[in-house]
Amino acid sequence: MLIRRPSDIAPSEITLQALYRDRRAFLRSAGLLAAAAGTGGLLLPAQATAAGAKLANLRKSPFSTTEDKTPYKDVTTYNNYYEFGTDKDEPAANAQALKTRPWTVAVEGEVKRSLTLDIDHLLKLAPLEERVYRMRCVEGWSMVIPWVGYSLSELIKRVEPTGNAKFVEFVTLADPKQMPGISYPVLKWPYVEALRMDEAMNPLALLCVGLYGEVLPNQNGAPVRVVIPWKYGFKSGKSIVKIRFTATQPKTAWNVAQPSEYGFYANVNPEVSHPRWSQAKERRIGEFGKRPTLMFNGYAEQVASLYAGMDLKKNF
Repeated sequence: MLIRRPSDIAPSEITLQALYRDRRAFLRSAGLLAAAAGTGGLLLPAQATAAGAKLANLRKSPFSTTEDKTPYKDVTTYNNYYEFGTDKDEPAANAQALKTRPWTVAVEGEVKRSLTLDIDHLLKLAPLEERVYRMRCVEGWSMVIPWVGYSLSELIKRVEPTGNAKFVEFVTLADPKQMPGISYPVLKWPYVEALRMDEAMNPLALLCVGLYGEVLPNQNGAPVRVVIPWKYGFKSGKSIVKIRFTATQPKTAWNVAQPSEYGFYANVNPEVSHPRWSQAKERRIGEFGKRPTLMFNGYAEQVASLYAGMDLKKNF
């Protein structure tokens, strides 16, 4: 079985296009020069080449929880990242060979301004914030992680979605030379996730480039991922290479693989059980007992209105 029940977890387990040579001209043509110029003091490209590098001048976010943070060691050694293995310790062991520079992200589909941005331009697109988010896995464990990034809406507004854009699709890297898990048909690769447009525009949806004040480690989705804290962790796509705006609902990886177990929405909902276990409680990594699972992972005040009138047991 690829996904273990919470009770099975032992306490001890705790380019799509070439880079542009004239970056300044590229920024100007993309309409991003002003945004980049207004973020002085952020990490420069030459400094942003490796996991563990410090990210400068981080703002504190009003969206952060004040709960105790999960220790850095646990956050970076207990991971779900099937491209590098299905056991929790395998991503940290197998992801170190991943090359995160050069790296580009294509933004395309139902937008007025298709772009291809390299990771260092993404780092400077908007001021970086530290956001301490609760994160809940469908398997029953949870963490509190200080992510670094900015609202996904900052990027979305710059590419100007058309009126046809109803969904945002995230396509992740699938390179068998760097990712040993790609050799196994666990999922249909590449890994694809998606949000409804209004979900993606919610300020909680984070375009993430770091954690604990440092450049994102490979096993946590380097160099860029999304973090959607009110949904189960599998919705937060890692190592993104393409963001596509679509008129129709995309087919997402886990929903395609096992639709009876993994719905498109994947909202944290203690009232909807996974077919093989309850979601009513969770085990915070580093704690002995279990705690009640909060509706929308504790973010109901910010996101419940997105689902007004929907049957959340049917649209799970």
